[in-house]
This record gives sequence, structure tokens and C-alpha cells, in this order.
Amino acid sequence: MTSTRRAVLQSVGVLATGALGGSGMAQLNNGGRDGPKSSKRTDSEFIGTWTVSPQAPAEEGISRDGFADQTIRMMTRPSVGGDGVRIRLANTFGDGPVTFDRATIGVRAADGSAAVESGTLRRLAFGGDTDVTVPAGARVLSDPVDLTVEPEHDLVVSLYAADPTGPTTWHALPIKTSYVADGDETDATSDDSFTTEHAQWFYLEGVEVVSPRTTGSIVCLGNSITDGHNSTINANAAYPDVLAERVTDRADIRKSVLNAGISGNRVLSDSACCGVNALSRFDRDVLTQPDVTDVIVLEGINDIGFEQNGEYRSVSAEEIIDGYRQLVDRAHSHGVRIIGGTLTPFSGAAYYYAEGEAKRQRVNEFIRSSGVFDGVIDFDRALRDPDDPGRLRPKYDSGDNIHPNDAGYRRMAETIDLSLFADDARTHGSGKRHAKTAD
Repeated sequence: MTSTRRAVLQSVGVLATGALGGSGMAQLNNGGRDGPKSSKRTDSEFIGTWTVSPQAPAEEGISRDGFADQTIRMMTRPSVGGDGVRIRLANTFGDGPVTFDRATIGVRAADGSAAVESGTLRRLAFGGDTDVTVPAGARVLSDPVDLTVEPEHDLVVSLYAADPTGPTTWHALPIKTSYVADGDETDATSDDSFTTEHAQWFYLEGVEVVSPRTTGSIVCLGNSITDGHNSTINANAAYPDVLAERVTDRADIRKSVLNAGISGNRVLSDSACCGVNALSRFDRDVLTQPDVTDVIVLEGINDIGFEQNGEYRSVSAEEIIDGYRQLVDRAHSHGVRIIGGTLTPFSGAAYYYAEGEAKRQRVNEFIRSSGVFDGVIDFDRALRDPDDPGRLRPKYDSGDNIHPNDAGYRRMAETIDLSLFADDARTHGSGKRHAKTAD
């Protein structure tokens, strides 16, 4: 790659290049107070079909060590299909530039292995070059390739780095198996060389498809309960996964569903383990998604609970509520509907305390009754034990008294009123009707 080409990949945004009429990430409509963004899209515009939120590397382990002369093969599950595809790479937390010498994408083999379905492997380019150098802090888009993508049918993305990458940008929750091979195995359709397994994603931040019938995307912003902590690995059982299945089955709701959860995340404060706070990452993880129309916010329980650890300051319910108001204002300024999710029970959890429960109840009262959000999803009501409302119902508890199991995550998705995402629903700022609240 030439130095000129490298210089084009700036850290200030996302580069869009290539054919299929791709014009880059959709420009956000700033008319939030005049109603939601238009659902009219052209045949060449991209929509996000899968994403994860980037995190800084851990203090030790593979995310800190990085990769050298190795191929990373990662699995992604599209929420909508399309007939053209490109990937988005991120070096958000790198301490220097990282070069990928080759990249490919294909459809995962039906046996669920690391193999690629015959005839579907496509080599990816970046501005016509097979290699790409991503500066520290930057995100880049590949050129699009022709590939038929089906919803809920995994795609395989392979990245080869000849030189040491240094500490990585990754997504830490171990929820989907990735594979590593020595040398350049990006063109391999078999999985014979991919003998090392990890359960995280590295450098891959998003997959986008050309899908003219799709009218927008729903971003689920949250902590571990959105991320899918304690769900069955490789089962695609987090609540956004199940929500995507429900949306796919509804002909009148033609939207992708994107999971922007980070385990341990908080509304107001950063932490080394758990990413930058929701206020800080809202632009990056929500508003820059192509054609985002809706965001579900389920954050705040860690702001309350982390107080029990002496490293973190006390946060009041009112401070969390002020954070919500900021998110709502910023969403509306971009024409995006924002839906509040009530905080789920945590009695019996390691960081439970009585004053924290009072804060949770105050926050939930605000979400339910303030009218600030464009809609409400009562996750608390869906998961709580009717005989002990401060606790998760046992059949939905993964065992730690805070994170749902697979059945609990499915219950969360099933309690969501899909009419919240209809194209004729409106933001509060539009002066139109308020999207109805789910029970």
C-alpha cells in the first residue's frame, strides 16, 4: 500500500470506497424535532447487519499480546440479508497503526465449523488494495463485494496480519468462537489450519449489506444484559439476537438489529474492564451506524452497583436520569427514536445493597412515567419474581441473581412491542403521537 493511500484513512471517521455505488455511511438527519429520518433508501446504500462495540485490550492475554503472521477467522450473524457486503475494521484502542495484509469474507459452512461454504469466499480490498493500514483510533471500510447474505446465516471474516499487531481493539465477552491459524489462511475454505480458538472478536466492528427493502436499524445500547453475559456460547441467545429473529418474521418491520452492549458498561463513568461510558460512546456506537432509526437504552444498573466496590464513586438516581436526558436529546437531534428499558432486578447479586435498590426503583419510575423517552420496554416487569419483585424470577436467572439465562433473554425480546419500531411511529420532538409502551 502506498503512503498516500495510508494517509487517506483518517482517524476522524470512516472511509467509504469502491463500487456498487457505495457512498459511505449514511448521513445522519439533523431534523430530530421535525420527525424521524426518512425511510426511503436507494438500491446502493448500505445498512448495518451486525456490529459489536470496541473495547480496549486487557492487561494481559491475547488482546494485549496481539497477533503476528496469523489469520484471525471470526463469525458474524447478520440480522438482515442483502446482495452486496462490506466490513468495517476498527483500531479504536490501538497504540499505533495496524496493517492487515489480506482479508476475506464468505458464508459459514452449514456444519457450524470454521469452514467456508464452497463458492462463497470473496477477497476483500480497501480502495483497490488488498492490504490496509488502520491508524490508531481509526475505523475503515472495505470495498464492497458481491455476495448473497441471508439473515441469521453466519458470515466468516478472515484477517491476516504478517507483522505484529500490538495490543488489539476487541470485544471481550466470550460469546462466539473465533479461530486462529498460523500464516496466511484467508483463502482457505476448510478449517483444518484453524486449530486455536478464542471467544471474542478482534478489530472487526461491523458488517454492512446492500438491502434496499430495509428501512433502518435498531441499535441496542447497554451493558452485559444487552451483551448477552451468561447466555449459551454460540447459541445467538442474547436479547438483541432474539429481537432480530422477531423483526425478521414481521413483514411490516423491515429493520436490522445491532447489539451495542458492553459488559460492565455504565451511563456515566468509564472503567478499565468495561469500556468508556455510554455518554462517551453514544456517537461512535449508535449515531454513526448506517441509517439508525431507533435505539433501545438499557444502562444504569452498573452505575448503581459498582458503588459497592471502593474504586468507584457513589452515583445518585438523579445523576443517572440526567445522563438519560442527554442521550434522549442527542438522539432526537439526529432524528433517532430512543426507547428506555427499565432496569432489571438484582437482589442477591454480588453488588446488591438496599440503597441501590431504592435508586433502581427511582430510575425505573422515571423511565416509566416521565414521558421523556419515545417508548418504554418494561424489562423489569418481564423478568421479576412476582413473589419477590426485587429478584429475578428463578426460571429466568442464570444463577448469579442479575444476568438472565437463555430463557430470560428470550423473554426480554418477546416482551418488546414491535410497533415501537414502525416507520410511522414518531419521536417526541416531532410533535406527533408517542409510540406506545410495551407491557
